[in-house]
Amino acid sequence: MIQVRQAQIKDSLEIRSIFRDTIINVNAKDYSEKQIATWASGAEDIERWEERINTLYFIVAETENNIVGFAYLKNGNYLDGLFVHKDFQRQGIGSKLLRIVESQVMMNDFEVIKSDVSKTALPFFDNKYYDVIKKQKKNYKGLVFENYLVEKLF
Repeated sequence: MIQVRQAQIKDSLEIRSIFRDTIINVNAKDYSEKQIATWASGAEDIERWEERINTLYFIVAETENNIVGFAYLKNGNYLDGLFVHKDFQRQGIGSKLLRIVESQVMMNDFEVIKSDVSKTALPFFDNKYYDVIKKQKKNYKGLVFENYLVEKLF
């Protein structure tokens, strides 16, 4: 049984662990070792994660008191992150988090949700009726990452 609730500061360690482990174990098939190491190192920025939890619409999915996924919105309609624990992939957790985030966007009277998604996540968003606006190259910590700007209209 998956429960979804607002994230709290005390969740930071689990959230950062899921972020790092998912990138290392799930995204590794689509990005180089150096890209994966650089991207995963974002888990170490504790202050940034705590700021996200404190200031953004940030939710976590739990089962048996363990966090198994999270998602957060920036600026009301920009999905800035959606990650599911490496051992809980393809169990509907990402879909549930996305539905809740989309509901939040609609309740805030936005007509569109946007996100920059990885090559790995693109099929998931494609299956949820997101349109690719453009393929892009983003610079992060001196490395170039290929990803996609996607959107869904309501």
